[in-house]
Amino acid sequence: MIGVLLLSVCGTALSRYVPVSDVAGLRAALQNAMPGDDIVLAAGTYAVDSNLDCSVVGTAAAPIRVRAATPRSVLLRFGSGLVEGFKVSAAHWQFEGLDVEGACATDSNCEHAFHVFGNAEFLLLRDNVLRDFNAQIKSNGVSVSGSYVYPDDVVIEYNLFYDRRARNTANPVTKIDVVGGRRWTVRGNTIRDYQKLGGDGVSYAAFLKGNSRDGVFERNLVRCSQLFSGGTRLGLSLGGGGTGPDSICEDGTCTPEHQNGLLRNNLVLSCNDVGIYLNRAANTRIQHNTLYATSGIDVRYAESTAEIRNNLLSSGINLRNGGTSSNAGNLLNVSLASFTAWFQAPAAADFRLRDGTSVVNLGVTAAQTTDDYCANRRNDGLPDIGALEYDAQHRCLTDSGGGAPLRLFADGFDG
Repeated sequence: MIGVLLLSVCGTALSRYVPVSDVAGLRAALQNAMPGDDIVLAAGTYAVDSNLDCSVVGTAAAPIRVRAATPRSVLLRFGSGLVEGFKVSAAHWQFEGLDVEGACATDSNCEHAFHVFGNAEFLLLRDNVLRDFNAQIKSNGVSVSGSYVYPDDVVIEYNLFYDRRARNTANPVTKIDVVGGRRWTVRGNTIRDYQKLGGDGVSYAAFLKGNSRDGVFERNLVRCSQLFSGGTRLGLSLGGGGTGPDSICEDGTCTPEHQNGLLRNNLVLSCNDVGIYLNRAANTRIQHNTLYATSGIDVRYAESTAEIRNNLLSSGINLRNGGTSSNAGNLLNVSLASFTAWFQAPAAADFRLRDGTSVVNLGVTAAQTTDDYCANRRNDGLPDIGALEYDAQHRCLTDSGGGAPLRLFADGFDG
């Protein structure tokens, strides 16, 4: 069902409140959307039998919003045909508070929860749970009048991405898979448990590639293997496994795969391959990340250049196939035993401090990183090494992306 309530001030309509309670009503609301619509889903399970098109253009002043009336009360279950979920091809859409689940009999059919393409600029995905797809978020360009157009200025923040088991497919398995586009921000998300059983067996938490540029990964928690293990699992990447042919990449070339990227204040845990992977990623800044039980950072191919500052790693920085970096303030090859001595329970993503003598106030200046994993300002003098700033002004829990307020220090340490 669908109904519409016009909201106005002094007789001027500003937006429409559009309540829906079933799949038919949701589909009609999307097809008939107008700028400023607030499409609100009543609690319940929605068994969606085909993809949902979002092709109406919103505006900066009047975006089109799709949300659960109460977060965590709405389950959208896709399980019929080739699933691409919400197909977003227009600007200024927002999705909040939804649980979206793939339920296909064949894993190769459950491709995406959101397929973002073409002119889908200024998309916002916030506070959603997305599970059991090959690539929960897929973005790419489309040809318009002979030239490729890509979604720019997309924000993906405070979502949970995971799979409940390995994906039985040879298709790409990457929870956020972005080809082309500019100024993407991936912030404060939790990404865990992903594996590809077929093909090369390689999977990623997230990557930006296809000559994309100015992307930011910040304040994310990546746990490559939390509840199950297997395959080859990488964390965050600029470049992923590469793109081809050149015609699908920005400016008609896939070299470099990314330009001017920034990875800061991320926690990456329990990957049996590298936690951060640069594949032909030019002019990258990697600042204040903590990588626990991974194979470290790869800077690969001559096109990859990186400034790497104030990172805390249980492995090293690997320069491969001509990749280059300048390094300062990093703490490398830290044993897992030292992690356990310094932090409360790092294997469980609990980075409350036990002993800060090796990390507190020992970093160098990193101008692009003025806060930490929990948005605590780094303003008490020299920065701490890693994703967290251990001062008295902020307390946070680190077992979810972006952190949550809680007592930060353990065993009486007070900075």
